Amino acid sequence: MRKKLRVLLVFDTPLTKPIGYDYKEEFKDIDWNTERDVYNALLDNGHTVRLLGINNDIKIFLEEIKNNKPDVIFNLVEVFDGKSHLDKNFVSLLEMINIPFTGSSAGGLLICNDKAMSKKILSYHKIKVPHFMTFYRKRKVWFSKRLRLPLVVKPLCEEASRGISLGSIVDDEKSMIDRVMFIHKNMQMDAIVEEYIEGRELYISVIGNKKIKALPPREVKFGNVPDDEPRIATYKAKWDEKYRKRWDIKNTFARNLANGMDKKMFDMCKRAYRALNMRCYARFDIRVTNNERMFIFEANANPCLAKNDEVAQSAEKAGISYNELIQKILRLAFKRDN
Repeated sequence: MRKKLRVLLVFDTPLTKPIGYDYKEEFKDIDWNTERDVYNALLDNGHTVRLLGINNDIKIFLEEIKNNKPDVIFNLVEVFDGKSHLDKNFVSLLEMINIPFTGSSAGGLLICNDKAMSKKILSYHKIKVPHFMTFYRKRKVWFSKRLRLPLVVKPLCEEASRGISLGSIVDDEKSMIDRVMFIHKNMQMDAIVEEYIEGRELYISVIGNKKIKALPPREVKFGNVPDDEPRIATYKAKWDEKYRKRWDIKNTFARNLANGMDKKMFDMCKRAYRALNMRCYARFDIRVTNNERMFIFEANANPCLAKNDEVAQSAEKAGISYNELIQKILRLAFKRDN
């Protein structure tokens, strides 16, 4: 890989902007932290960077590629036409144009976006996940005694905890059915119901292709949440700063782990990374119970790369600066398995 590359940084935008638009105003907004942080790191690393926002028209991307073909595409697209499950479709296009790109393959995104599919694969490989059932729209919804209460009801194919609130935790048959129907009707999505695992919530980031490395664990601390309330990373608990401050919810590095627990977590997440055929970088959300049982409840391909988010924070703890992390991800784009 040459030292200086022509990089196309592509990301999703709510509005279509013309080719060559600089996004200076948007980058001032906190909601654009990831795009701004990655852009600045690429420049600091000496690369020439063009910016392209994708909304609901793929022609602007094809025109950019035709007129300004890059050496590599840094892919931050998470949504197309307001639909998060179409991120894999955009990556399918990247796989067709024969230009190196960062992040997951289309297959990896497909598997991780379908929470039931990823859990089935992990279970096949003897990796613990919560017991679960899926409920598809326009089909019967019923309570199964195979599942032990309490339960968590989530959209089957959604990311960033969208659709997850305290109302997602149910402890009786009627509440479970009502919540599944809510997701079917209000979100127009299929639903997954899984057993609620009481314990610590940790995030393990993994980076690499053939040679992979697990990074120091992060943990969600639910400071002021009452002991009798479920401790779960809802959408508000993750993204609403006022809500986080009110309940003293913080993300920090995991401490006071039992001897050897970090190695067990790393081994489990690296096994999961390979089982799900993940590439470049990923993050696993896990639960550790009081008796040290470990469960993976989410596998995240292409997780957030903002400086203040889990992957970058864990990388820095491991001695990898933010600029080095972005450069490493860029290098991995050229080392994808055939």
